[in-house]
Amino acid sequence: MRAVWVEDWKPFEELQLQEVPRPVLGPRNLRIATQAAGVSFATSLVVQGKYQRKPPRPFAPGTEVAGIVSEVGSAVTKFQPGDRVCSILDWGGLAEEAASLEVNTFKIPDSLPYPEAISFTNSYGTSIASLTWQHLLDVQKGDWLVVHGAAGGVGIAAVEIGKILGATVIATASSEEKLDLVRAHGADHAINYREQDFREAVLEITDGRGVDKVYDPVGGDVFMQSLRCMAPEGRICPVGFAGGTIQQVPANLLLVKNLTVCGVNMGYYAGWSPNDVRYEHEDRIRAMMTQLFDWYEAGLIKPVSGGVYPLDRFQDAMADVLGRKSLGRVAVVMGDEAKRWGF
Repeated sequence: MRAVWVEDWKPFEELQLQEVPRPVLGPRNLRIATQAAGVSFATSLVVQGKYQRKPPRPFAPGTEVAGIVSEVGSAVTKFQPGDRVCSILDWGGLAEEAASLEVNTFKIPDSLPYPEAISFTNSYGTSIASLTWQHLLDVQKGDWLVVHGAAGGVGIAAVEIGKILGATVIATASSEEKLDLVRAHGADHAINYREQDFREAVLEITDGRGVDKVYDPVGGDVFMQSLRCMAPEGRICPVGFAGGTIQQVPANLLLVKNLTVCGVNMGYYAGWSPNDVRYEHEDRIRAMMTQLFDWYEAGLIKPVSGGVYPLDRFQDAMADVLGRKSLGRVAVVMGDEAKRWGF
């Protein structure tokens, strides 16, 4: 099979496609004929050895796939060949076949296209957990919610889920095209942070009160300025650092305004930590995914494919991500899905 292959740590643009052995299938694994795989900013760090978790080399990068089950291990009970699924992988997504663990795999609705299905495990999964879990943002009806990076994969998901929960959503993005997109997905207010100070705009929109909750996949100065437009007893959830800078949290602002910072790493629940807890949290994550698919079938969430590329153009897909040109989730397609797109 063909795969993007990492033998030595190097920038993503220096990687190549190679013919490699099929992944080994263990008793708890499913073999998936990959139809779509995701690329992200985190993927670019993983292949350079700069991410907090380093796969054993050689490996194929990529942690989210959607496809068709072609084979199941002896201990698998929830799936059978022919099932349409999406899955969270430890690694191995940018390949024509993937071996996923049953615990991290989910059946998808027949109406859900594969390039959109990859949004559910990480983008929508991160957003629904961040916005609904009680120890995180716990968004309630009537809350004011700011979503930064709102035209990206996790951002669009957060805008849509925020509206489902009854919040008034203020979305920030970097262009008018992106603002039009987030408005179409339910944002009540949209701010172009390149043309105006979003802190001042938020305070003006809320009549000086500030917002209750902030969802921040950008980090750096965006996080710092967010603290200054939050209402007392507000909560802010960093979910990434797409802006390239990791902020140092000023404890004095937290104290003065009684603010809560509640970070989330969804990889922890997928088993990406030294203490693998994926089986302990399986019921919780399956319930969360079921809710997302129910919302999708009800027309309440509409994932956006930010660009679709064939496997042999995987570098172009990453260039779109790193250049922050994409709207929504960028997908690399293979197999019958690639043919469907004319590749």
